[in-house]
Amino acid sequence: MSFLNRTTTLRTRSISFVQRWFSSATPEENKTELLAPSDPAYSRAVTHRSDANSVQASSPVSRDVRRRVLLKDDLPFSAFLTDSFGRRHSYLRISLTEKCNFRCQYCMPEEGVKLTPRAELLSSEEILTLARLFVQEGVTKIRLTGGEPLIRPDVLDIIGKMREFEGLKTMAVTTNGLNLTRMLPGLQKSGVDLLNISLDSLVPAKFEFIVRRKGFHKVMEGIRKAVEMGFHPVKVNCVVMRGLNEDEIQNFVALTEEMPLEVRFIEYMPFDGNRWNFKKMVSYQEMLDHIRQQWPDLELVPGAEADTAKLYRVPGFQGQIGFITSMSDHFCGGCNRLRITADGNLKVCLFGNSEVSLRDQLRSGSSDEELLQVIAAAVGRKKKQHAGTHDFITLIPQ
Repeated sequence: MSFLNRTTTLRTRSISFVQRWFSSATPEENKTELLAPSDPAYSRAVTHRSDANSVQASSPVSRDVRRRVLLKDDLPFSAFLTDSFGRRHSYLRISLTEKCNFRCQYCMPEEGVKLTPRAELLSSEEILTLARLFVQEGVTKIRLTGGEPLIRPDVLDIIGKMREFEGLKTMAVTTNGLNLTRMLPGLQKSGVDLLNISLDSLVPAKFEFIVRRKGFHKVMEGIRKAVEMGFHPVKVNCVVMRGLNEDEIQNFVALTEEMPLEVRFIEYMPFDGNRWNFKKMVSYQEMLDHIRQQWPDLELVPGAEADTAKLYRVPGFQGQIGFITSMSDHFCGGCNRLRITADGNLKVCLFGNSEVSLRDQLRSGSSDEELLQVIAAAVGRKKKQHAGTHDFITLIPQ
């Protein structure tokens, strides 16, 4: 039943409206965060309701107006993006393409992966429609990924239009860096705030072995140029694999001495087709111990609860290092991330196979309200950790 059609008292209607659109993380928090009649925000919301009597509550215009009133008054986070464990999902990762110009060993088989037919991929308009909806519900950070997002011809146009969304605070891009140098001016002009660049070896021949392509010097040039242009921090992602590049960890740390980089060491994770073996995984603690052999004064850098990386710095160095400990010390409790795949599926957990097609909902003519119900149902099913999968986690050396 819509807000305007209720026949109960004005106060009951107003409280139901707050619960419906912007709920806190738990039922207990909902009880304490509802507006009281004495609150200024309550009066403004009621006044707005009276002024909007002629507008149907289900219309996009009225919903947007009400949402702006509530956001302005800092009411609780959207119930649609809050899961059953109280995690509030304010960070959305969108894959722009399945295509990639590298064939990284930890990501995909050498022959590549079977691509989804183009007609089944999200169009730029569909991407923007979904992104706008998530931002309206409380997402403040969007990261564009792939495949390799910078090979999509309309990437700069998509970024520029997303930057117009009211409420979006951070626009980020993850790239393999091959085309980065020539794209940097456009990325900066269109409004990109943060760059993550994949680099798994500082040895050209080993780099080519890992990614199965040439391009080491282009990637390094892109990193240096991004720093020169003022992107900060420029994050360098390094997937550490035993027997392949764990001997370069200290060399990567040394990069932060003269450059304001954030080098992030990522534990080797299982993905379809990468033939994952836990014996190849180098744990966070092992990497940390190795680094401290050379820099015993390495110090912890405080971070936010939802941060994926455990951050450290060597005193006197310009940059810092981080560890993505998805395997040995998961950070599921503070997870605030959702993902949309290139073909429009919503993934609530990187480790899970469960997906729901937002593309199909869009193309069947679903309203914003219907889309939000589908999204809320998926978020509500999110497991406590690692998509509820525990079997392989128990094999990881701690």
